[in-house]
Amino acid sequence: MILKIYRYLLVLLLLVAGLGVQHLEADDGYRLWLRYDQISNEEVREQYRSSIGEVVLNDNSDTFALIKEEITKGLSGLLGKDIPVNSQVTDNPSLIIGTPSNSNVISSLDLTEKLKSVGNEGFLIEQHEIDGENHFIIASSTDIGALYGTFHFLRLLQTHKDLQDIAIESAPKIQHRVLNHWDNLDRTVERGYAGLSLWEWKTLPNYEDPRYKDYARANASIGINGTVLNNVNANPNMLTEQYIKKAAKLADIFRPYGITVYFSANFFAPSRIGGLENSDPLNPKVQQWWKDKVDQIYKHIPDFGGFLVKANSEGQPGPQDYGRSHAEGANVLAEALAPHDGIVMWRAFVYSPEQEDRFREGYDEFVPLDGEFADNVILQVKNGPIDFQPREPFHPLFGALPETNTMMELQITQEYFGFSNHLAYLGPLYTEAINADTYAKGEGSTVAKVIDGEVFNYEHTGIAGVANTGTNRNWTGHPFGQSNWYAFGRLAWDHTLTAEEIADNWIRMTFSHEQDLMEPVKEIMMMSREAGVRYRNPLGLTHLYAQGHHYGPAPWTSELSRPDWTAVYYHKADEEGIGFDRTETGSNAIEQYHPPVKEKFDELEDTPEEYLLWFHHVSWDHEMSTGRTLWEELVHRYYQGVEDVREMQRKWASVEGLIDQERYDHVESLLEIQEEDAIWWRNACVLYFQTHSGKPIPEGYEKPEHSLEYYKELEETHHIARF
Repeated sequence: MILKIYRYLLVLLLLVAGLGVQHLEADDGYRLWLRYDQISNEEVREQYRSSIGEVVLNDNSDTFALIKEEITKGLSGLLGKDIPVNSQVTDNPSLIIGTPSNSNVISSLDLTEKLKSVGNEGFLIEQHEIDGENHFIIASSTDIGALYGTFHFLRLLQTHKDLQDIAIESAPKIQHRVLNHWDNLDRTVERGYAGLSLWEWKTLPNYEDPRYKDYARANASIGINGTVLNNVNANPNMLTEQYIKKAAKLADIFRPYGITVYFSANFFAPSRIGGLENSDPLNPKVQQWWKDKVDQIYKHIPDFGGFLVKANSEGQPGPQDYGRSHAEGANVLAEALAPHDGIVMWRAFVYSPEQEDRFREGYDEFVPLDGEFADNVILQVKNGPIDFQPREPFHPLFGALPETNTMMELQITQEYFGFSNHLAYLGPLYTEAINADTYAKGEGSTVAKVIDGEVFNYEHTGIAGVANTGTNRNWTGHPFGQSNWYAFGRLAWDHTLTAEEIADNWIRMTFSHEQDLMEPVKEIMMMSREAGVRYRNPLGLTHLYAQGHHYGPAPWTSELSRPDWTAVYYHKADEEGIGFDRTETGSNAIEQYHPPVKEKFDELEDTPEEYLLWFHHVSWDHEMSTGRTLWEELVHRYYQGVEDVREMQRKWASVEGLIDQERYDHVESLLEIQEEDAIWWRNACVLYFQTHSGKPIPEGYEKPEHSLEYYKELEETHHIARF
């Protein structure tokens, strides 16, 4: 209580002294990273003011009207003065935005080869001397590219970058950069922790919620160019004309921002809503139904992107129900979409209760089909072989499909990271996944180079993120949840960025440039993912969650209808040791990797400790690199995870007064929840695994407050109180 009083007195003194007032204004987080508050650094602000006297552009399209709106709002806010917008260059130093077709200045410059090299979505930001005056230009071959360039230019100002002699050529490395919304037609969201679905189906197409435009604007600002509107566990009614018309209104709003709309399609739609006897993909009537349905969609949505399909997975219908292959099923939809340049994103998330090791399923099922999928099909593969766990090795399908377009699916929503209650910056997880080396064509064949087409020259490339947006005022529930949306978009555009530089940009744009804030907040973000791994799934343990909600710990789960839905299936703890043997003496899942990767995981001594229990069943007495036994190291990691959260709390406390109290208090309270939950995870898991190891908790660690039975009972009730 005394500490609280001291903190509030400190904030009051800062206000009285006139320090940091800008940062202390209430902020509910709605503006995300697009906060165009006046630059507080006077020197930087004046430098920009002297360099940009006016903006020159012709708002002769819907997209350029948005560019004019965005650059006007951004510059006036950041520079603290109105910047005039003209259609012709004057004597003022200008920011000229355009394409060769709508700007005489752009067309007069020798930019043809550069614009060709960055493609239709890419852009140039350069400084040119015209009639004796220096001007900045944002140039692209297309309106959408110019919009992306505008957002990038404003980001440079927001992050206080030096514009002197600027020369940027930027193009997306991946073609389809898509958000997957697991939104249901009743507006509930599967694995959604930030309120209801953004899409108000009952009032569409008549009412246009202003939030639709703000959503599209946020996505365009980070280069996302597609959105799948509905859940992969798809309701067939999404394909009825009623909902197609509703979706068409969203497509109209999103189009000027360069965002294409996709639907998740239920494979049994022909029989469930089309009146056919079956949905067999080899039935000519079914094939014609899909062609007619696709034609109907394109009449309402002329730039419709195509379908996302979850088939023969977790109870969803698919071609295997008729004895057909995934390729035969996907190709029927692909054939219907091909005349319209649409694509099919076919999910590779499949597993059966008969499989000895769920790890193997996707590879075993899809590699034999390599080369059988149509050119406009992309196989959508999760980053790891199980299910968005806090840490997984990369999925062996990456690098195994030279003849099949392959894209990555990442999870932005925090299904396995404490929902919107926990702070978990997933940038390090994303970069760990995309930078993993598959060795498909020798060293350097990273997952990133597979999915961007460099390794196998794919015709279509893509990356998808399972969205974390909802109707909560701050969009994502947890204020730091926004950083994962932002990081996904930035990496989808340029996978060579580091998690740390993305975090740095996001903090500057979302909170402040104050070093006393920047440093501790960046440290919090960069340690948060590993903290979550430690108090949940250290040393390669996985899937210890309570079934259904996936919030709390339940490593004891064993009696379910399917073994691969239990926790004991994955950790295999017994009195001898713990871990899943995936070497030749076990399921031999490691054979699915190319030899250099297989060799890394084959021998226990060579396996990185963060993946140890993914690939080996290890004795409790095995000596680790720290000198501790496996049991001692496991206990240490669980306890260290709790200490990491406490360190995050201490670092967050140090920034009070440097940002608005509204967001400070929100994060502070959520960190208190996270600490409680981390202790819950630690105690439950350590006590449970102790029943197998038979070993005491080493000296120096605080003992769990309750018995194992207490934590088992807590599984049934505690998650209800959390969400």
